[in-house]
Amino acid sequence: MEKRLKNLRKTMDREVFTQLKFTEEHKNRIREKITQETHNDAEIMIAIMQLLVQEKTGYQLVSLLQSRGISNFEENEGSLYIILHRLELKGVLKSSWQEDDAKFYQLNKQGRKLLKKLEKQPLSNHVSLKEILEG
Repeated sequence: MEKRLKNLRKTMDREVFTQLKFTEEHKNRIREKITQETHNDAEIMIAIMQLLVQEKTGYQLVSLLQSRGISNFEENEGSLYIILHRLELKGVLKSSWQEDDAKFYQLNKQGRKLLKKLEKQPLSNHVSLKEILEG
């Protein structure tokens, strides 16, 4: 997929963006907004759960979250493992150790039901990460 995105960017640079001119100030403001973008707890939880429909390691999960623009775990991967452990204790995740000493996580039936429920709700009505993990 990475290669396809690079090819798309090259094509867009060549075909679409030739007419556009941005000042350095404009570019800097855009970069600043991108780096300031934050995700709320509900968005992060839904992203984690969506990715765990299929079995993943914590490392794979961090990489995929980063590709979605969620960089909350970039400097602190340990906090993701705390969330995964709590989800497992709540009974929405199952985990297993593979032969190469890697732990894999995946939503179980209850987790998939919770994900469907969260996806149907408007974002403004979502429960917080704290409520999911503690309540």
